[in-house]
Amino acid sequence: MSHHTIKSAYKRLEERLNRFPQKAPPSETLYKILMVLLNEKEAGLVAKLPIKPFNVQIASRIWGISEREAQKVLVRLASKALLLDMENNGEQQYILPPPMAGFFEFSLMRIREDIDQKLLSELFYQYLNVEEDFIKELFLGSETRLGRVFVQEAVLTNENAIHILDFERVSEVIKASSAIGVSMCYCRHKMKHLELVCDAPPDVCLTLNKAAASLIKHEYARRVGVPEALEILSQVYEHNLVQCGENVRNNVSFICNCCGCCCEGLTAVRKFGILQPLHTTNYLPTVNPEHCTGCGKCLKACPIEAIKLIPVNQASGKRNRVAVIDSGICLGCGVCTRSCNKQSITLKRREQQIITPANSVHRTVLMAIEKDMLPQLIFDNQAFASHRAMAAVLSVILKLPPLKQAMASKQIKSIYLDRLLSRLN
Repeated sequence: MSHHTIKSAYKRLEERLNRFPQKAPPSETLYKILMVLLNEKEAGLVAKLPIKPFNVQIASRIWGISEREAQKVLVRLASKALLLDMENNGEQQYILPPPMAGFFEFSLMRIREDIDQKLLSELFYQYLNVEEDFIKELFLGSETRLGRVFVQEAVLTNENAIHILDFERVSEVIKASSAIGVSMCYCRHKMKHLELVCDAPPDVCLTLNKAAASLIKHEYARRVGVPEALEILSQVYEHNLVQCGENVRNNVSFICNCCGCCCEGLTAVRKFGILQPLHTTNYLPTVNPEHCTGCGKCLKACPIEAIKLIPVNQASGKRNRVAVIDSGICLGCGVCTRSCNKQSITLKRREQQIITPANSVHRTVLMAIEKDMLPQLIFDNQAFASHRAMAAVLSVILKLPPLKQAMASKQIKSIYLDRLLSRLN
């Protein structure tokens, strides 16, 4: 089979991935990654799949094969964690997750013999850490970010603890989940193959709800209860790891426990911190210069290098440095507060509160507006084709601030939407 034929199947798959607001910029490395994960036939089939969840009947019709054959293919793809399968109102449905957080990570969330995980790790490092186009698109491509940071609840003052909302508490997100899975950390597994891994615990990646149920079913995650999940949380706190989760208020699908050396999200913050690749918490640490001894523990603990020690004048000579935090890049995670045994760092609520999308549809619509992809998202026959789905998208738009409503109206040039917006205003 010719190189052109093989490339065309993976090219179609790349184009399918890029119909969604979370893009995967094309490169030779991306094609090599896809060729490790899928064979040519699988790539061609996946390239035809809709963006919205679908069932075996839809797959059978799209692929032009029997439902029995389609079911076999879907089961095989789900067993390789290339598709997520889930129950929805008693019906088995499937969905193609984005590359991240999605099937890129899933491929390294357990030890596998069916793919070359060392080669895959090297390709991921090249695509994500060297070429950087994907990381820039993933974390900087829109005002609305894919991920957000959770604050370490134990270091909040009583006053802050009263005002923190449940969706800001990772413990409450865990308690509210219908399923919880724990897996090997993709980032540290990748870096292990490159002999660059740190000493942070590897088996602490948490998936939640429907995503967890699918990964548990196919042994990419181990089912755990709330007590064990909270114990994992305590463990990662001790290692000064940062909790980064899906940027939604409801039905969070993942919580990563991130280090500053291996994890792409925090690496992006270190490289592009002023642009805030992740949505921060609603807190900022404040240093009390009268109590700070300049010991440097907070500086060593901060995973994104947001703390410096600067000289101070003091006649007694007992200290000559004090910690200063760069609030422009600080995540508000609370790791520095936990590391300070002098209690000279406290968390305060930010003056301007961070707005978190209600759910994945809300976030996706926001990202589509910001990337000028709303027409593609709404009118693609394989995306929001039903009246019900269209109504859900429009209801999100109608709740947006006037500026984003205007952006949405301009993008889809819809008389219907213009009328809805004019009635609202």
